[in-house]
Amino acid sequence: MAIPTLLVINAPRQLPRRPHRVPPVALANRVVPKEELPPVEPVAIADLSPEDARAFNASIPFSTDPNPAARPFHLSGSVESQQRAIDCLAAAEVYEAGDDAVGERAVAQVVLNRIRHPAFPKTVCGVVFQGSERSTGCQFTFSCDGALQRWSPTPAAWARARAIATMALHGAVFRPVGHATHYHTDWVVPYWSASLDKIVALHSHLFFRWAGWWGTPPAFNRSYIAEEPQIALLGKLSPTHQGATAAETAPLGDPGATGLLFDVQKVAASLPESALPASVAGDQNVFLVTLPDDMLPDLYPAIALRTCGDRPYCKFMAWSDPARKPARLPPTGEQAAAMSFSYLRDERVQYVKALWNCEQFRRPNPAQCMRRQAAPAPPPALPPSPDVSPLDGVRRKPAAQNKAGAAAPATPAPSTASSD
Repeated sequence: MAIPTLLVINAPRQLPRRPHRVPPVALANRVVPKEELPPVEPVAIADLSPEDARAFNASIPFSTDPNPAARPFHLSGSVESQQRAIDCLAAAEVYEAGDDAVGERAVAQVVLNRIRHPAFPKTVCGVVFQGSERSTGCQFTFSCDGALQRWSPTPAAWARARAIATMALHGAVFRPVGHATHYHTDWVVPYWSASLDKIVALHSHLFFRWAGWWGTPPAFNRSYIAEEPQIALLGKLSPTHQGATAAETAPLGDPGATGLLFDVQKVAASLPESALPASVAGDQNVFLVTLPDDMLPDLYPAIALRTCGDRPYCKFMAWSDPARKPARLPPTGEQAAAMSFSYLRDERVQYVKALWNCEQFRRPNPAQCMRRQAAPAPPPALPPSPDVSPLDGVRRKPAAQNKAGAAAPATPAPSTASSD
């Protein structure tokens, strides 16, 4: 018993674990005054291990200033230019954030914020590929580190990235990142991070805006230039960056999808069976459908193609509001006006057409919009009635001929004088 007791008494005591010490890092910390345009510095990373970088980033507090959302962005320009813009934005999303919807939306918002800031180019592709001609110093690492040549996203991931890009470029705002113009992962420390305000963390990414006036909404006052350049690096992902016209970029075999930004045939093949509508309106070739709330409008043709299958004739009519969807055909005028999307295929006459309700969904091409039904014409106005003298309190019988043809004597009007 003495030996174990001595071992317990003389055992070395375990020292408490020390917290990770934040390594000293010399970073520039300067608020750029309003009179000076802030420089866009290349991405230079401090020489720290991932553990030290996380500790350093955690030691920097988040800004307590307001974090207002950015204004909605609305894409303009030719169809070809719009498609190049969406492809550039989708590439930034999927290569920077992976196939993650939250991360992709955040990256897209940062790109749009940069377009409006005086320190950056004024096109989507110009912002995304700024500095890509250099082996170092590009603003988005994937554009100059060979990632575009090494791997490509899956068709489904690319379609989702393009759909998110379409939403962002047509008014969708990702509020959490506010007016952020910079971000980085939490396991690195760029030299510019100390001169910016840290505003939010999403997953493993930290988002920053310029300190001082250059990070406030009035600083984001520049306009978009609707002439997107062609980017050769995107040639394998985007036909529009190979010099193709808009007609050549439409998915083959489906002229109704002209102007869509992905191959709807591939997306349709990837949809699960649970995504298909189960109701058929009396006819096995006619579908009256309620659209899912979480489905992007650009994916409506994909669900229509999957629903119609190999039918030579198929009519697909869909509503976002289930209360407006008719139970049978034909729809009333109000129900037809509320229809969100329609797809018609008739192989006998080689006709395929997909149309959106552009009062509900903004489309890049007016040819994709349903024709609005004209309001019914007002009923014709009745002819004016002849003038009739107002009654004086006594209904008179108009002069009329009696049965013998003689005019009836007029009844004398009563006296209006009062008697004593």
